[in-house]
Amino acid sequence: MQIDEIFEANERIKNKKRITPLLNSPFLDEIAGRKIFIKAECLQHTGSFKFRGAYSAISSLPIEKRKKGVIAYSSGNHAQGVAMAAQRLGIKATIVMGRNTPSIKVNAVRARGAKVILHGDSYDQASAHAKALAAAERLVYVPPYDDVDVIAGQGTIGM
Repeated sequence: MQIDEIFEANERIKNKKRITPLLNSPFLDEIAGRKIFIKAECLQHTGSFKFRGAYSAISSLPIEKRKKGVIAYSSGNHAQGVAMAAQRLGIKATIVMGRNTPSIKVNAVRARGAKVILHGDSYDQASAHAKALAAAERLVYVPPYDDVDVIAGQGTIGM
């Protein structure tokens, strides 16, 4: 990962992400013996920094690939980030979630316009199913990590 990639991601998402505060806690300062700062990403869209990575990755796709739609697997924050980013970009999103995912999380993803497929009892099973569907249906797979555009978007938290 190069710093330029984070700057480029920041340009892609600059008007889409929320500017979240950096907070200080005197209590934590005292425990740690130094200043401790907390980035309040719980105030970000979907309540997590994962929106940054999802929007960065999806918005970097060429138009031809956007038309096909995106797919991801997640039982929580990445799922909601992908669903919201795709919705804002006018792209179809499919999210594979484990069968044991709490309904509040499933409903949050559906409320953001994504199609939810409940599959498997583990992340590995959901991931494998999402990747298989991506290949079969020619969807763009958006991983929760281990992707330059996702990592760069998530890295904008430091800016």
